Amino acid sequence: MPSPSRLVDRGDDIDIVDNDASQRYEAWLSGELAGLIAYMTEDGWLVFDHTEVFEEFEGHGVGSRLARAALDDVRARGLFVNPQCPFVSSYIKRHPDYRDLVVGRRGTPLPPAG
Repeated sequence: MPSPSRLVDRGDDIDIVDNDASQRYEAWLSGELAGLIAYMTEDGWLVFDHTEVFEEFEGHGVGSRLARAALDDVRARGLFVNPQCPFVSSYIKRHPDYRDLVVGRRGTPLPPAG
């Protein structure tokens, strides 16, 4: 795991980190990079634009675990998210408790904090 990364979730054999230098959340399974959510930083929110789980790790819940941890981290940091990635967008639709984190397109005003 790269040193500039910040651990956001740990459980079983999966560590989820925010690799700010690479602008992505990463899932590490038993020491191997298993998947990622790439993001762009905006003023007060993150744009999630790509999710990838590497083929050898598919079917083990890595993507869902990664999405949940990233969204929980966004909430904990008091930020919002623009889910342009179909995987994260679909995850939020299946888990409506994250809808309060969603902002619209760039330039759309942020909802009031708190």
